[in-house]
Amino acid sequence: MPVIPCQRHLFDIPGEVAYFNCASNSPQLRATTARLLEAGAAKGRPWERTPASYFEDAEAIRALASDLFGGDRDGYAVVPSASYGLATAARAVEPQLRRGDSVLVIAEEFPSNVFAWRRTVRETGATLVTVALREDGDWTRSVLDRIDRRVKVVSISTCHWTNGALIDLGPIAQACRDLGAILVVDATQSLGAMPFPLADVDPDFLVAAGYKWLLFPYGVSLFYASPRWRDARPLEETWQARENARDFARLVDYSDVYMPGARRFDVGEKCSALLPGAIAALEQIRSWGIGNIAETLGGINARIAAQLGACGFTLPDAAARCPHIVGASLPGAGTARILGELKARNVYVSQRGASLRFAPHLHVSDEDIERLHAALDHAAARA
Repeated sequence: MPVIPCQRHLFDIPGEVAYFNCASNSPQLRATTARLLEAGAAKGRPWERTPASYFEDAEAIRALASDLFGGDRDGYAVVPSASYGLATAARAVEPQLRRGDSVLVIAEEFPSNVFAWRRTVRETGATLVTVALREDGDWTRSVLDRIDRRVKVVSISTCHWTNGALIDLGPIAQACRDLGAILVVDATQSLGAMPFPLADVDPDFLVAAGYKWLLFPYGVSLFYASPRWRDARPLEETWQARENARDFARLVDYSDVYMPGARRFDVGEKCSALLPGAIAALEQIRSWGIGNIAETLGGINARIAAQLGACGFTLPDAAARCPHIVGASLPGAGTARILGELKARNVYVSQRGASLRFAPHLHVSDEDIERLHAALDHAAARA
């Protein structure tokens, strides 16, 4: 796959800033900003809106998501956040849980993928099981070792959010199918940055916050529901999900019939001015190609990882991490201090758990990498 040259011109990032923190919050595309400004200004001309205006942006997102990530467009819903999507999945599966059942999550998981299930197990009598990491650092085997017939839900990420450690969902999905367990996938830290085999994994639900690797404006995220679950109860009852919603004259003819597919799971007021910005981001990702993005980011992170190793940092083997996130630690050094030293040099990374997390995107230049290397050398020398 071709390596994508530096795309900094598509982002509004000052030359003196070296930003490696996209796993926290990605910079916004200039094209997205332009669409948001245009959509915001359109609110001043409400007489130009038609009933179709309330639906067409969400439909465009469904089509683009299906084209990029797989699955049929009817399977996608537009939601505001990963927490909303996970709560939607938890609401849908709640009737399937009984006392003695287990919901499985991994240790040090992102809070959104824990809080929804804490409520669910309290209300159903099920048990929340937290999987600890094996000594060999293999998250996939750690999860597989804990899946048994008591496990009814496995809610898991595509990689560990603190350090990018890869989780192979193929065998986990197969174990869920073999035992009849429900698979909920949080793809927030990978969707848009590396390919996701949706057809092979066949999750019951998939959620991805948009403001990281999807490059969405804050407040727009994706939710996917398998055909097995498209008749489930949604989190809210929005009028825009009903079969007669496009006919405003008939809204008082209250319909109990939902629009087809996963549209029942859409957030209310899905016609917000944020959606055109998300459309611009998906169009750009499609232009780059997800495989090309992964290849390019993998090359950038290989350079960063080599420097980290030379400076004495410990980090997972390349085969055990995703291409776009590297988590590393420096034994005997204060991680917070190193983070502060990098920031003082306008080099931005993040601390998650015990790891410094490096997460570049296509805006990163050779100069950024050189600035990062110099900062790491300085920090390591003071350790």
